[in-house]
Amino acid sequence: MKLSENQIDELYKFTRKHYVYYYDVQTELVDHLANDIESIWHAQPDLSFEQAREISFKKFGIFGFMDVVESRQKAMNKRYWKIILRFAKEWFTIPKIVITFSVFLLFFSLLQIKHSEYIFLATLLVLLTLEGITSYKVRKEHKQKEFKKEKIFLLEEMLGTTKNTYTGFTFVNLFNITNLTRFDFSHLNIYWIFAISIVLTLLCILFYVSNYILPAKAEELLEETYPEYKLSKSL
Repeated sequence: MKLSENQIDELYKFTRKHYVYYYDVQTELVDHLANDIESIWHAQPDLSFEQAREISFKKFGIFGFMDVVESRQKAMNKRYWKIILRFAKEWFTIPKIVITFSVFLLFFSLLQIKHSEYIFLATLLVLLTLEGITSYKVRKEHKQKEFKKEKIFLLEEMLGTTKNTYTGFTFVNLFNITNLTRFDFSHLNIYWIFAISIVLTLLCILFYVSNYILPAKAEELLEETYPEYKLSKSL
């Protein structure tokens, strides 16, 4: 016995009811549930759809779908960082390498100025403000999608909000450490200034890629990752 279209729709609603928000993860679970329900019906044809569904769901254990969601998030997190690195590598090719080297020299020069920690704090404050504005806009867009019951993919969520966990967390910690210690960079050994300048340059590249490059490439990346994404946009 095969599941009907209405029963497939019910499975999507069932996964959403059990806190699975992303369409690609829902689809993976619905496919698994549908195949399992059909197998259960083959062995016990008298069972109703709801009874077979509950038997299948219990096989996921006491945490339900959470283990599957967590596993999918870990896998997509690896893909997300591969995408970040793919675009970050472009900054080490001509002509962007010139911009990268210029940013490095700027940090290298500024850190040797007396009271450079204030320049550093001001820069971090600006970056944190931009990060907050971007995060607010993305969350607002996703809330509108949820309200309209539009499909949201896991990578789509990561491209929009997860990056703020990494870059935002890093910037906040750097700001707090510098602000609390009032560390004077100008007294550091030249090798330390060189190393810090490299780290700051890499952070700037990460910030630019995650806040500007990836959002601009979001549609392309989602279509590349999910064959069904383009179809869902045309419906």
